[in-house]
Amino acid sequence: MAFSANVHAQTTSLPNILLILADDLGYGDLSCQGGKDVHTPNIDRIMHQGIRFTNFYANCPVSSPSRAALLTGRYPDLVGVPGVIRPNVEDNWGHLSPDAVLLPTLLKSVGYHSAIIGKWHLGHDAPNLPNDRGFDYFKGFLGGMMDYYTHLQQDKYNNMRYNRDTIETKGTHATDLFTNWAIEYLNGQKEKKGPFFLYLAYTAPHNPLQPPKAFEDRVKAREPGITDTRAKLVGLIEHMDDGVGRVLATLEKNGMMDNTLIIFVSDNGGWGPGQPNNGIYRGNKEDMYEGGIRVACGMYWKDKIKANVTDNFAMHFDLLPTICEIAGVSIPKNVDGISILPTLLGQKQVTDNRTVYWVRREGNMNYGGLAYYATRQGNYKILQNTPWEPIQFFNLATDPVEQKPLDTSKDSPAVYKQLFQSQMEHIRQAGAVPWQKTK
Repeated sequence: MAFSANVHAQTTSLPNILLILADDLGYGDLSCQGGKDVHTPNIDRIMHQGIRFTNFYANCPVSSPSRAALLTGRYPDLVGVPGVIRPNVEDNWGHLSPDAVLLPTLLKSVGYHSAIIGKWHLGHDAPNLPNDRGFDYFKGFLGGMMDYYTHLQQDKYNNMRYNRDTIETKGTHATDLFTNWAIEYLNGQKEKKGPFFLYLAYTAPHNPLQPPKAFEDRVKAREPGITDTRAKLVGLIEHMDDGVGRVLATLEKNGMMDNTLIIFVSDNGGWGPGQPNNGIYRGNKEDMYEGGIRVACGMYWKDKIKANVTDNFAMHFDLLPTICEIAGVSIPKNVDGISILPTLLGQKQVTDNRTVYWVRREGNMNYGGLAYYATRQGNYKILQNTPWEPIQFFNLATDPVEQKPLDTSKDSPAVYKQLFQSQMEHIRQAGAVPWQKTK
């Protein structure tokens, strides 16, 4: 814990932690990430005043597995979540393992109060509700997607909860609701002793594309020629950015900004039909191409993290060991991620010398209940974008947009074989982990 000691020597108490997760935000859908038709000054502030990652990845191109990795520090299929968790058992492709230890449980050991506000998406009933898995406080949505105004899920079911109780909340835009609840929580923590961990998981800009009319109208007035679909998506993003600004203002008003680590990241790439900007990268949400898994990420901690841009490789599951090291919590031995605290502190760190894996299992006619994978070592990557497709082999150093598959018989065949065999071993290990409900 050498790095923790260095950090703690500069602060009088353990830092508060604010983790803001966007939902289906494209890599290029922030102005600080090159977006020309989107204005995000508040999220940009986190990115510009702290460290901005250009090589940060989701652990999966869809929601539930990424959230499982983020909160456990493990590959999602090794904690029972290779696919999206849904209440309909015939279309459910994950069940969070009872053996998985989540970040709030670890932080509790050193006195943190933990809250989740917004989207959970890791279970719809006990024992996989937020309060069962270490969170002291939950106010938000259990499911995957909902109407922004009625707050009903696709099947018209109300999945909004206050701790374990169902609540009626219709009328207020969900982004405003989650922002208001986050501010309410921060104000409640102002006079309390001990640090807090607030996981603010917005549903924006996930479909349905329902921004407040004022935000959509502002985008259309500013961006002549923009399509209606794109204007709605940008409106949702700018509305979320406005909410982030209100949360940051509350931290400042309450005197919390000086000792709060703020992390902003997306759960996966942008949703294709919404006309996202995934930068130069091929693919969208659901794809194993870079556009589905490379995401925007920035971290700010006043006077601890210097303004910087890094191309160090990092993933969702690296956040848990990083936060644990900052908080002085022992990192569980079975964690798959690594602490990137040296990178945050501006110290040299090699992070791309590991073999990493992505998996997604899904139903419907496109996937048939099967899983598909990607594996990367350094700049080399293999991927299968649906279970029916052949494996492709890329060198991201020379082909970052994944347009020129390598010939596995001629181009670095030994590397391809190593990636293939490593992926096969990962699949073998994951095969021992149940992903369906046992009852």
